[in-house]
Amino acid sequence: MNAEIKGWCPGALRPMAAHDGLVVRVRTPMSRLSSQQAKTIADLSTQYGNGLLDLSARGNLQMRGVSEDNHPLLIDALRELGLIDASIDIEARRNIVLPPFWQEGDTTEQIARELIKELSKQDGPAISGKFGFAIDCGPVPLIRTISADIRIEQSEAGLICRADGSDQGRLVTKENAAKAAIELAHWFIATGGVVKNRGRMAAHIKDHALPAHYLESPAQEASAPAPKPGQTKEGFLVGATFGQVTAETFASLAELAPIRITPWRMLMLEGCSTEPVLNEETGLITKGDDPRLQLVACTGAPACLQAHGDTRKLALSLCHDLPQGSILHISGCSKGCAQPKQPADFTLIAQDKNRYALIRNGTVFDAPAAENLTKDELTTTPQTHLVRA
Repeated sequence: MNAEIKGWCPGALRPMAAHDGLVVRVRTPMSRLSSQQAKTIADLSTQYGNGLLDLSARGNLQMRGVSEDNHPLLIDALRELGLIDASIDIEARRNIVLPPFWQEGDTTEQIARELIKELSKQDGPAISGKFGFAIDCGPVPLIRTISADIRIEQSEAGLICRADGSDQGRLVTKENAAKAAIELAHWFIATGGVVKNRGRMAAHIKDHALPAHYLESPAQEASAPAPKPGQTKEGFLVGATFGQVTAETFASLAELAPIRITPWRMLMLEGCSTEPVLNEETGLITKGDDPRLQLVACTGAPACLQAHGDTRKLALSLCHDLPQGSILHISGCSKGCAQPKQPADFTLIAQDKNRYALIRNGTVFDAPAAENLTKDELTTTPQTHLVRA
């Protein structure tokens, strides 16, 4: 059975139904929550949802298990926190991802706030539901592997705005970078990039030549790897197993510092200079060599309506058998929501409650090396299947 492709991601104003209730995605401005905002969200998650919070691959926060009746009450409460957009359309296009290391007044913050303002205008570009922007202004790009369609980043010649999938971009300044991104988004729409509320830039530019001024400066070839949990000069990075935390744990972290939600399913405790003392049951990760960092898995069955089988229990049973440095991605269906584009050393796709297809060195869209592998086969003899090609 094929999974249904929605063509959009959940928001707060337009949530998505799951088996455990509505998934309400909160797109936090600048991917940051004050301590009070974070503690209130934890309370709201318990009051109106099931007390589980997901960290999305674009640095957003998802509240799970919200009922239809509770949804309007939750929205009113989130609006009081300043976390709700003026309309569904504005919310849908405010897909902005950035690393958590920005400082007040720096280039990243200035561009991000200007882009938020531009996208919040009533005449903002009517882009497709999954279309997004990456603001990546450090010395070396840090979020190249994170899904985005228009990227603002440093090149050898200076700051550029480029289409995802192109190795060249337009030279910009921090003052005009946001407007250049909006212009490129309007070009995407005008040239037929949006079809039935779907469409991504990298696929579009294969058949449509970019405007010449978006091809004037080459992008950097180098990019930096994602950081691991631990101390940084901006704060302490804490990983979350499968990108999920309980409301109780989230509130405990908020007592320590304001929270920045990263695109690596980690939380940064802003300004925190010591490792937090955490109970093992929280599922949080503070060490860079934790084997759970090698796992990527969606919610899976039974919480997701489209998942055919378990994902997370199986992943945890296999993490200690993985070759060092490898990544295991387990998807409950063929969509691969947890990691749709970035290849993994091993990808398992649930075919039913007990059978999985195995893909090596690829994504859910690649041809499997084996099919109909049972849970028992995978857990009893992992060394037979989880070997690098």
